[in-house]
Amino acid sequence: MKEKESSKIKILPITELEKVVLKNKIIASVNELPKQKRRNRVAYSIIMCSAILLVTCFFMYKTTPEASLSKFVNESNNINVNNSGEVVLVLSEGQSVNITDDSKGINYSKSGETVVLGETEHLQQNTQKNNKVLYNTLLVPYGRRGKIKLSDGSLVWLNSGSKIVYPAAFNGKRREVYLEGEAIFDVAHNKSKPFIVLSENQEVEVLGTVFCVTSYTDEKITNTVLKSGSVKISYKENLGSTEFTEKMKITPGTKASFNKGTKSIMSEKVNVDNYFSWRDGILIFKNNSLKYITKRVSRYYNIDVDILDNDLANETFSGYLDLNENIESVLQNIAASTDMTYSLTNNKIIINQKKQ
Repeated sequence: MKEKESSKIKILPITELEKVVLKNKIIASVNELPKQKRRNRVAYSIIMCSAILLVTCFFMYKTTPEASLSKFVNESNNINVNNSGEVVLVLSEGQSVNITDDSKGINYSKSGETVVLGETEHLQQNTQKNNKVLYNTLLVPYGRRGKIKLSDGSLVWLNSGSKIVYPAAFNGKRREVYLEGEAIFDVAHNKSKPFIVLSENQEVEVLGTVFCVTSYTDEKITNTVLKSGSVKISYKENLGSTEFTEKMKITPGTKASFNKGTKSIMSEKVNVDNYFSWRDGILIFKNNSLKYITKRVSRYYNIDVDILDNDLANETFSGYLDLNENIESVLQNIAASTDMTYSLTNNKIIINQKKQ
């Protein structure tokens, strides 16, 4: 389908100044929904149950002699990152902390024993207990984002609906983490200790570089986009397998994609800004369908979107989504760019073709 044209749409490299100007020059001006009212007792119970379940998994893990990252992930993979609206950090002793402010970074000391939230809040954990590798987990639900500095100095930005599991301290020969969802990694260089990102179907190995991995369990495609450095990607053909049979090396400016259904692998040159801009509060789209765009918006704002017309769902758009605008502006601007109507009720958007 022919791409929808609009004078409001520009695809340009993102600069700090542009972020200010983008407000009214996009397909859909996006704004974080007003903070939902504090969760009621039911939501609070969900948070507590999730924390208790993850704590239970932690103790099950500690008592297993051949414990590993993959085993810990398997023990805790029934934790849903969207069970509450809060970002939750679970430490090695099972202590869980709710993080209410997305701008409050999480910083680990080199030993992993001290965790600093924001500027002032300090947490302590014992990483030397019983000579076990102890894992922490960060859960980022829909509508939220998170940033973390690991004990080796590597930086990780997590997008909405994501989970990362990682050692409090990297004491082994490999620095392994597990990702579900989407994250940007800026890896601290260490030639003798490669950094490994495990996800549902792939393993990405680097020494020190900047890249983005998108691996949502409800999507058929797993993407890895490299901004700088080099990475080696290994793929699993079957989820139950422990062997990685396909391998690929990519260079900066390349996206590698693995199709979980067909087991096919492809790579292509891309504009990396389109895949990294969400870290700075901007989403960039280039010839993307309305269905794809609304799925990203749905995750970011924790709001359901239903497009009733298939032709409309496949209509393509290009432009910016500024994440500091009002969601009503999103809908109004999309409606102005195409023949559609919408309604917003009970945290759900219904989009349909405008009747002639």
